[in-house]
Amino acid sequence: MARSELRPVVKVRSTAGTGYTYVTRKNRRNDPDRLVLRKYDPVARQHVEFREER
Repeated sequence: MARSELRPVVKVRSTAGTGYTYVTRKNRRNDPDRLVLRKYDPVARQHVEFREER
């Protein structure tokens, strides 16, 4: 059985300009806008905002 399209896989890219990405799932019903997470960027060696890319 296929996975539900309610929780699609999204890539979140670092805003520090390093090109580092995380892959996660999000609930479209609760978060219809683009996802913004504050996570650790190992290239920049600090916590930065990661924004969803399409």
